[in-house]
Amino acid sequence: MTNVNLFDLSGKIALVTGASRGIGEAIARTLAAYGAHVIVSSRKLEGCEAVVAAIRDAGGSAEALACHIGEMAQIDALFASIEKRHGRLDVLVNNAATNPYFGAIVDTDLSSFQKTVDVNIRGYFFSSVNGAKLMAKNGGGSIINVASVNGIIPGDMQGIYSITKAAVISMTHAFAKECASSGVRVNALLPGATDTKFASALVQNPAVLQRLMPHVPMQRVAQPDEMAGAVLYLASNAASYTTGTCINVDGGYLLG
Repeated sequence: MTNVNLFDLSGKIALVTGASRGIGEAIARTLAAYGAHVIVSSRKLEGCEAVVAAIRDAGGSAEALACHIGEMAQIDALFASIEKRHGRLDVLVNNAATNPYFGAIVDTDLSSFQKTVDVNIRGYFFSSVNGAKLMAKNGGGSIINVASVNGIIPGDMQGIYSITKAAVISMTHAFAKECASSGVRVNALLPGATDTKFASALVQNPAVLQRLMPHVPMQRVAQPDEMAGAVLYLASNAASYTTGTCINVDGGYLLG
């Protein structure tokens, strides 16, 4: 029997949004390490270029394309550029997200509400629309949405963020159901508390950690690299019959 590496992504074009740091950067580096040409995208080009340089230094293939997924015109321009440059897209990781408000849900202001919805729901939705259409032209692909355990159990003082992540989980199911016939698989990653700048208000707050850790059987927060393996699986041929699922990478938090 031929020894096939089911995780080999050689020849694949992968787009990772929000990839200039944290979980997105870890995912981009991992996909590149397994052979994908990775398009590193985020709002600021400089941060993306730094990740691209690191990937290339490690022997991988990558390029930087700036995009603010809270802006519809920028989403359309990003995918048009990818189609023009590569003619295809095989993997889309929707990771860019925002969480501008930390406080009581009843005190959420309209600006914070709108920004969170525009990025975390609308941005994911229309990135998936563009990605799925481009993938379908070339026989299929894999979309991975980075949601959150907060989409299952709302986080304290993170009401609107948690609501948008619940929407991402539902979105994953809806796209998976409709896009399967086009060869497009759609799954989600649900990270638990992870040591990133994005989550610093939580993981670097002793009072918050004191409340959280009793609910995490592994008794620690995750490192960004620990999220990348699940995404590699979902992006690869190892997950060829996997769609519409959510993989919890949370140290057991959702066990209750």
